[in-house]
Amino acid sequence: MSSYEIFVDSTTDLPAAMADELRLHVIPYIYTLDGKDYHNYLDYRELSVKDFYNALRDGKMATTTQVTAHRYLEAWKPFLEDGKDIIYMCLSSLLSKSYDQSLIAAREAEETYPGRRVISIDSKSACMGQGLLAVKAARARNAGKSLEELAAHIEEVIPKIQQWIMADDLNHLKRGGRISGAKAVIGTMLNVKPILTFFDTGRLAPVGKARGRSKALALFVEYLDKYDYVKDETIYIPHSDVPELAQQLKDMLIEKGITDIVVNEIGPVIGAHTGPGTVALMFLGNGEREKEE
Repeated sequence: MSSYEIFVDSTTDLPAAMADELRLHVIPYIYTLDGKDYHNYLDYRELSVKDFYNALRDGKMATTTQVTAHRYLEAWKPFLEDGKDIIYMCLSSLLSKSYDQSLIAAREAEETYPGRRVISIDSKSACMGQGLLAVKAARARNAGKSLEELAAHIEEVIPKIQQWIMADDLNHLKRGGRISGAKAVIGTMLNVKPILTFFDTGRLAPVGKARGRSKALALFVEYLDKYDYVKDETIYIPHSDVPELAQQLKDMLIEKGITDIVVNEIGPVIGAHTGPGTVALMFLGNGEREKEE
């Protein structure tokens, strides 16, 4: 057994059974829907994702909050008291202030528990791109990497995580400041689907568009070659209540001879910002992410 524990966010949107099997400790983010607070557990025990997206379709609003330093400390405390170190991979710092809070918590934890290490890493990712990183970290830990070796390994993997997102409900992107109100209206009228990606800085922004869902999915498949998909690595397809669209993309990948594919729902915290109808492709590439100009 390793002398440290791996913590991740529920925004990894991994299947709950997969996170359990890999011995990942998952911190649930909190979201508010129609005035009521919920924890975004990976098994959606407080509210199903189907009910969540139906609520959004009915016009209800969802908001999210950052994780506080106190919540981090409470989650880490039992393991620190047991003599374990902590490594934590956070949602992109350009999407949430949770990372800043985790750094505060890490400093306090090391002061409170002398000799213990707490390493917090900005994943510069979200959703199953963040999940991809968590899986790679867990497998490296299980292969025997030390805390310091794992931290270095994670930093090497982050720039190679390709995350491509097609959003269907442009009004959610407008509310989140990703596109303008005018673009949302015109795009909806013309059936234009914006394509977003995570830049090397961890910023999420539109980088292109496609006329219709099928053309957007075809672009995703092209990105496997463009960004030099690492053969035999798992590919992740997150979606927000559009299983038929996720299956269409999966079938397209199978036609290319790719079979190691994980499909899962986008949870409520990420879904509050993307809205229903979103599908994404996330994979490890030899080529690095798009860079900020």
